[in-house]
Amino acid sequence: MSENTNTNMFKVTIDGETVEVPQGTTILQAARKIGKHVAPPTMCYYEPLENTGGFCRTCLVEVTQGSEKDPRPMPKLVASCKTEVMDGMVVGNKTSERTQSAREAVVEFLLINHPLDCPVCDQAGECKLQDLSYDHGLEQSRLDFQKRTFDPIDIGDKIQLHMNRCIMCFRCVLLADQLTEKREHGVMYRGDHSEISTYIEKALDNDFIGNVIDVCPVGALTDKTFRFKNRVWFLKPVDAHRDCPDCSGKVRLWYRGEEVFRVTARRNEWWEVEDWICNTCRFDKKDTSDWVIEGPSVLGKNTVIRTGHYFDKFGTTKPNETFTKVMKGRDPKILLNIHDESEVNKPGKKLSEIPGPATSSDYNEDQKKLN
Repeated sequence: MSENTNTNMFKVTIDGETVEVPQGTTILQAARKIGKHVAPPTMCYYEPLENTGGFCRTCLVEVTQGSEKDPRPMPKLVASCKTEVMDGMVVGNKTSERTQSAREAVVEFLLINHPLDCPVCDQAGECKLQDLSYDHGLEQSRLDFQKRTFDPIDIGDKIQLHMNRCIMCFRCVLLADQLTEKREHGVMYRGDHSEISTYIEKALDNDFIGNVIDVCPVGALTDKTFRFKNRVWFLKPVDAHRDCPDCSGKVRLWYRGEEVFRVTARRNEWWEVEDWICNTCRFDKKDTSDWVIEGPSVLGKNTVIRTGHYFDKFGTTKPNETFTKVMKGRDPKILLNIHDESEVNKPGKKLSEIPGPATSSDYNEDQKKLN
């Protein structure tokens, strides 16, 4: 929330719910104070960073009453992330047909050049564009033309850029400007030809540049050490910390069984980073022995990542009905052990330790000996 020494408090009504906020608060911040059921979606706004928002127009809302002193409605929809509230303002988000129609149009434009490759994208399951298109997207595109395409680019040894998926939210550019001592990358060209670039593919080289992976709302910037290793809904997120000389050391470990497949920064209820973490914590510390485990991460109830983990605000809860109870006391009988039958599921192999996407050659010891 914007810092303001003025103590004036304004009342604003959003979708029929009234909240009192300090002068200088934006409509989006006021809506978030009420709750998720009222807050507009965002793709470019990111509260931990300065000067974000205003690029994607996803958070457009209708102001049906400008203020108590001037009750006239605003003629056009406004970006809630950039528009400050006025005392007595009345705003329509989910209750406004104009807002919902405009949001559907915004989603359609965001998907114009998007490859729609969710089945093979590592961001699937925690992608904000995926959620947005599910709520506001059309069943099929009305536009039929050749999409712009780019080849994946390695920008450093740990990060890969897929411009095909980029929606030009500018989060990664602003993070590099504000978190590092020098500009690492930026936007080249204009209009439909715009693309994120490191200026002649210069490698991103900074101890905190890995955070661009966490701020990206789509799968444009991905962790090369995690690519194609697992799906997020198969992983169990756990909060942990370590004594790190470079950052807070507060992270989220993503487990499957006993393996740590990836390390990310912790996110709040709006899926925004709470504390930036260094590259050492993110890429180099993937053993449980490196961390002090705090407990299961608290996730929103609507995320697919919760599937099968039985998490709530009090920790881990297990279902009352167990397999043994269903089977009336009988123990389960294993009919087939996949590790005995499959050549690509060796119990001694740790996917998390393979430096890149796993292939059949990683499991074929005889082939390795021949090479």
